[in-house]
Amino acid sequence: MRRTRNLALPALAAAAFILPACAQLLMAAAPSVSTDPTHVPAGTYKIEPNHTQVMFSVNHMGFSYFSGVFSSVSGTAVLSAKKPASMSVSVSVPVASVSTTSPKLTEELKQADWLDAAKFPTMVFRSTKVTETGPNTADVEGNLTLHGVTKPVTLQASFVGAGINPLSHTETAGFALTGTIKRADFGVAKYVPLISDDVTLTINAAFEKS
Repeated sequence: MRRTRNLALPALAAAAFILPACAQLLMAAAPSVSTDPTHVPAGTYKIEPNHTQVMFSVNHMGFSYFSGVFSSVSGTAVLSAKKPASMSVSVSVPVASVSTTSPKLTEELKQADWLDAAKFPTMVFRSTKVTETGPNTADVEGNLTLHGVTKPVTLQASFVGAGINPLSHTETAGFALTGTIKRADFGVAKYVPLISDDVTLTINAAFEKS
């Protein structure tokens, strides 16, 4: 018992010294993020794919909402707080990157009966107009190309925050864009209405200044 106590005391003393030091390092590395969009430097930004996701959600048989996610997203945004009408965004999504909590469904969604990733490998949204709706929000009108069909879509955009990323040392700005489409309009009508025609699309995007 005495030996255990003798070993424990130095360990506790070391922890008491190390933990505050680690906390100070973490606080020093924490980014200074502004939630004021007027602080975002104007210019062209590229999507940072490792922290950008495109998600979808459908009503599953009236019992629950079921979601999936696309990754490896690319694209650009032109940002200008002083001239919001001049802003634009383009997002390109590899369809084969789709993922759900069911491996079987994930593979099924890539097939011809659903998204047909082999024939239509990319989903693209390109804005045509940006209209401010509030200090941190805007309506983003544009064209969505999915499953070989292009339709006009309006997404509601919310500014999340901006600042210098402490790891990449790059000016970064984040936005969330969301809207609803009818998948049958794009030729993806399997199991409608058992699986809802309405699909909620959400783009959680991190952009880095070029």
